[in-house]
Amino acid sequence: MKQDVRILLLGEPKVGKTSLIMSLVGEEFPEQVPSRAEEITIPADVTPEKVPTHIVDYSEKEQGDDILRNEIIKANVVCVVYDVTNEDTIDKIKTKWIPLVNGDAEKGKKIPIILVGNKSDLRSGSSMETILPIMNQFSEIETCVECSAKNLKNISELFYYAQKAVLHPTAPLYDPEDKQLKPSCVRALTRIFYVSDQDNDRILSDTELNRFQKSCFGNPLAPQALEDVKTVVWKNTSDGVQDNGLTLNGFLFLNTLFIQRGRHETTWTILRKFGYDDNLELTDDYLYPELRVPIGCTTEINHLGHQFLQQLFNKYDEDKDSALSSTELRNLFYVCPYMPWGAEVYMTVATTDEGYISNHSYLCQWMLSAYLDVHRCLELLGYLGYPILTEQESQTSAITVTRDKEVDLEKHQTQRSVFLCKVIGPRGTGKTAFLQAFVGRNIVNKGNSSSAFSPYTINTVQVSNQEKYLILQEVDVEAQFLKQSDAYCDVACLMYDTSDPHSFDYCASIYKQHYMESNIPCVLVASKVDLPEIKQLHGMTPAEFCYKHRLPPPLSFSSLSHDSTSKNIYTRLAWAAMYPHLNGSDMSNTSFWLRVALGSAVVAVLGFAIYRAVARLK
Repeated sequence: MKQDVRILLLGEPKVGKTSLIMSLVGEEFPEQVPSRAEEITIPADVTPEKVPTHIVDYSEKEQGDDILRNEIIKANVVCVVYDVTNEDTIDKIKTKWIPLVNGDAEKGKKIPIILVGNKSDLRSGSSMETILPIMNQFSEIETCVECSAKNLKNISELFYYAQKAVLHPTAPLYDPEDKQLKPSCVRALTRIFYVSDQDNDRILSDTELNRFQKSCFGNPLAPQALEDVKTVVWKNTSDGVQDNGLTLNGFLFLNTLFIQRGRHETTWTILRKFGYDDNLELTDDYLYPELRVPIGCTTEINHLGHQFLQQLFNKYDEDKDSALSSTELRNLFYVCPYMPWGAEVYMTVATTDEGYISNHSYLCQWMLSAYLDVHRCLELLGYLGYPILTEQESQTSAITVTRDKEVDLEKHQTQRSVFLCKVIGPRGTGKTAFLQAFVGRNIVNKGNSSSAFSPYTINTVQVSNQEKYLILQEVDVEAQFLKQSDAYCDVACLMYDTSDPHSFDYCASIYKQHYMESNIPCVLVASKVDLPEIKQLHGMTPAEFCYKHRLPPPLSFSSLSHDSTSKNIYTRLAWAAMYPHLNGSDMSNTSFWLRVALGSAVVAVLGFAIYRAVARLK
């Protein structure tokens, strides 16, 4: 909604433009009327719509065409004033003033016009019979107000309607020529209907209508008023009321009726409550509320977000099988302008035997979205109506920003529930199989029926009797490790192929380059252990390397086996991410090598003593 309103008064000389302004400001008819009133500003707190209003007078006698054109450009609404007792001033409305204001404007971009019939105190009848054909000819005319500057009749109403034409414009909502809602308005109201239909039966029940009414207007409808609304819809539509509730067509009809009866502020109140601007686009403030995420912190969906998402799942799980079919998933995201979850989601989370997204996997995918791209997550929650349905100020209430990871390291504990593990290794190592095994898929036996690829999988693991979300990200080191920040994660899984002699050397190089000096714990995984093991062409064996660098011994993985040993790897990764201080990764090289040197000295002394004892025995 606009932050202020600029009203320009035009019309033939002597029609009373200046008198109208002075009567409004002085609340009495002025004895002396200047040829032109200075621009005045009415403060926000004294206007019905609570916005500052600037009223501008125009005088042909004092101002030229250039000033007139400039004022028309700056105006939000134009009041064309005519004298109800002078037919010539009425004719000039269509021959001079309207073409001057909107002659070159495109349809839909015309400045709204209010026709103002002044001096009604000098005429017994109304001028509306003459005015109606003009209003029908020009769609930009919002309304016509007959008033009197002399006896103050309808003066405040005139400027209220002018304000209303700017703050609640008809043009974006309704096509007066076709006498129907515009497509963009239908789209917006359709989204609002489906968001408000909380049981997904395509009908707004009395309970849903009252919740909607309370959300938009502050109070529910009285029972009789509710019945009256449905009766009006029922009498005027064939399918507007069904099972004693309002259908989408009934909801659209009702809003059409509001606009046709000049109550378009009602429809605008609904639209703005649901986040729409004057162009019927969702505002950036609504879709992308400010959320500050400091460096070292992450984002997670909290209990409020989980509660909303669970209700959404229950709404669209129509067959109540605790899973969303592709059709149910599309219906869930119907209120979004695009389908946010593509084919890759079926490779990212576990699926049921039918290939559906289970309730558990649905929540996993949302946690992944919040962790990887929280602003897109907020956008989706906005489309789905989170702030309206939960009565929260914005979607940010569904998100928790975790504390800095450095603080977790200092305190040796974390409150986070989502951890990122980067799975790193040369191509052909089996990283994809490792990721898919995490969500219960064996791509070797079953094959990959989908052509989609996802570099991520997410699932939950139990760590110290707590359920945690672990994200695995498959990394193409050659393409992605361009700078040190690319190596950042909660735990690094360095994977090598036991059947490839060059594989481990690659992992050792990555470790030394990116992780040896960091606080990021590392776990080595030996893949393809079902194949004959080949000696690795490195200076030391993987086991020796781990011993030297105080890393856990390599863990074995085979894509052919889903035994407890393989599954335990994911728990070990989550454990390392959750307790990085227990992985020896925060130990400086100096202290490590000092301990190694002391250990070597002890071994040497013991060795020499044993040698002498053996010599004596001989």
